[in-house]
This record gives sequence, structure tokens and C-alpha cells, in this order.
Amino acid sequence: MAMTSRERIIATINHQTPDRVPIDFGATGQTGISVCALSRLRDYLGLPKKDIDVFEIIQMLGVVDEDLRQVIKSDVIGLNHPEDSMGVMNNGKKKKFTMPDGTECFINAGNEVDYMPDGSIYLYPQGDRTAPPSAKMPEGGYFFDIIDRAPELDPDIDEDDLTPREDFENFFSVMDDETAEYYEKESKRLYEETDYAIIGNLAGAGFGDPGAIPAAFEKYPKGIRSFQDWCMAQILYPDYIKEVFEMQTEYMLKNLEIYKQAVGDRIQICWISGTDFGTQTAAFMSQEMFRDLYKPYYKRVTDWIHQNTSWKTYIHTCGSIVTLLDDIVEMGIDIINPVQLSAVGMDAQMLKDKYGDKLVFWGGGCDTQHTLPAGTPEQVREEVLARLPILEQGGGYVFDAIHNIVGDTKPENIWAAFKAVHDYNAKYHA
Repeated sequence: MAMTSRERIIATINHQTPDRVPIDFGATGQTGISVCALSRLRDYLGLPKKDIDVFEIIQMLGVVDEDLRQVIKSDVIGLNHPEDSMGVMNNGKKKKFTMPDGTECFINAGNEVDYMPDGSIYLYPQGDRTAPPSAKMPEGGYFFDIIDRAPELDPDIDEDDLTPREDFENFFSVMDDETAEYYEKESKRLYEETDYAIIGNLAGAGFGDPGAIPAAFEKYPKGIRSFQDWCMAQILYPDYIKEVFEMQTEYMLKNLEIYKQAVGDRIQICWISGTDFGTQTAAFMSQEMFRDLYKPYYKRVTDWIHQNTSWKTYIHTCGSIVTLLDDIVEMGIDIINPVQLSAVGMDAQMLKDKYGDKLVFWGGGCDTQHTLPAGTPEQVREEVLARLPILEQGGGYVFDAIHNIVGDTKPENIWAAFKAVHDYNAKYHA
């Protein structure tokens, strides 16, 4: 008997075998698609011309409309923030934004944009031109890079002179009533008007996230903010790092209480972190450093979620993380994305054999660094069909590419990936 999308995902995240391999297309900021690739995909599939809204402005990810979601047969929808990564509220008003390749889309109207003579594009934090620009898209680019704006750290500074709580006083905040009301209303709409599984893209527990620490939304960031300085501080100033994480945990736990009151059990999954812990060849840090600096804070967050809700916990972390997976399991993570099988040691069969009963794998279906953007449709199909039998065995798997689909990906390749899943499901799950 066919399941609804919500039933399918609920079975999957509880390590039960669903009626078919479930699919995610665009439900999170790491399972999305560039507005440029999205526009071309819609044309390729013969879908009507539509204005494409941006839901994640740094990465320039487009909103997947219902007609395309139906064609892809996606099973998940995201409950997103009411404000974008620049700190600009989505009040329903939009302004046109033109990508370097000419693709037109729409961003929140409060954003301030400069198109420069050299072809680059700048954005301002909270749409405030009195502050320095905080994000730059280079000429010919498809997404923004966050600009490091915090003052350079004195290399001779003593750790006792650092001020972590002062430095991050504008970085963390408690959810206000307006935001909570938005989450309540939107979660009810998604739950009652669709049968999709709902992933709450709350975030807030991305400890040390290099995409967040520089704070594109802050007007005047202070303290240790660049990725390079942050990496060094983990060795040089561990107490500073711990105090920032302590502060972050305090705010996260307060926000979880408010979020729970707002969305109840209407969401099935809570996305809490996008911190990358892996490079292409190894983890960013030793197990000892991860266990000392990161694991305890994640565990406090996941313990609260598991003790107070029915939600499953979801993190995104790229790269080779095999040395950290035991700790990731122990700290209470239920779902892991993007499952970068191209990274060293990330073998699909090993991951499924060793962690398939402990972790839900979300992604891993096709390589977005090589095969999807640069291969042929046949190569894309072959890769997907080779991975599905391993990853979907016994449930606990949601299909998606490995990270977001980048802007120059050919639409025929994107369709080849999802059509391969459809064909696989028709053959083995009819």
C-alpha cells in the first residue's frame, strides 16, 4: 500500500523500510539548487515560466515550487526562517536580482545590492549601507563569499584578555514573539495543507560553523571571526571557544523551548547544525579536540530535543568524517547529510554496515563536485543506480545529491539523477 510522503519519511527516519526510496529536493540549505540551475531545469522540463524566489541568499538557492516538487517526487518540505542570511526579514516584498549569467530571481526587498563595474556584486548586513558590505559575489560567480570584517587579532594577546561574551553579544539572540508566531502559523499550514514531511530548519547549534562565524548579518562583528583565526584559536585559546559555545548552548536551549511551543509535533525533523568537520581527505581536527570542544555542547542540545520532543536531530557536515562518526552517534545525532562518498574513507558499504542502524543517511546519491556537473546523463544514472541498492537497504536512507546543485549543472544531468531514482523505485518497489 502506497504511503504518503510524511508516512514515508517517518518510516525512514525510524529505520523502517518505506514503500519506496524517499527523495528530498530543496528542503534545506544543503539539499537545494542554485537559482541558475533551477531556472534551466524548469525550462528543460517544460514547466511554466515563474518568478524564482531565493530562500538562502548567500548560496543563492531557489525556492522549489509545487509543480517541480511533484515532478521530482520530493517527500520533504522545509520550515524556513522568516529572515534571510543577511538578517533581512521576508515580509512578502521582493526585489529583482540578476545573477552574473543573466538569470533573474527575487530576493527580500530589504536587501541592499551593489553591482560593481568589475562584475562583482556586494550585499550589506541587514540591508544597512552605513555598515561595510558583508558578502561578495565575484564576477561570473554563482554564490556569495562572506567578507571577514572583524579587526585582526593581536597575535600576542593573552587569553585572559579575550572577551567572548562581549564579542558575540549581537550574534546570538532569543527568538521574539513575531518569529514564534510565524513558525506556529507556517508549521500549521504545511502540516494541514500538505502531506509532506516537514523539516524544521531551526539551526542555532552550528558550533564553530565557518559559514556563520564571520556573520554576514552582523553590522560590526567583533572577536575571533575568520576561519583561519578560529581554527588556530581552538589550540591557542580553547577557553574562548568553550565560552562562545556555552553562550550558544544557553541561547539554543531557550530557543528550543520557544520553538517547541510554536511548532509542537508538526515537524518530524529538526535541522540544528551545518558545521563542516571534514576536508576531502580527513577530519578538520583530532578526535580528542572534537570530544573536548564540540561533543559536549551538541549532546546538551540533542538531549533536550530527545527528552522533550518526538523530533529527529539532523546535522550537515561535509567531507571525510569517518574518525568522528562514533562520537556523532554518541552525541545524539539521528540524521547525517550530505554523506560525501567521494571523500577519503567514506565508503558507502562500510557506512551502511557499521552505522546503518544508528544513523539515517540523507544524501550521497550523486557527486555534485564531479559527476553531476561534469559527467554525462548516462554517467549520472550509473552512479545513482550503483549507490541506491547499498544505501537504501533496510530503510534509513533519503535520496539527494551530495550537497546543493551548483549553478552551472546541466538540467539533463539533474533530471537523469532523479529519473534514475524513479526507475529504481518502479523496478524494485512497485
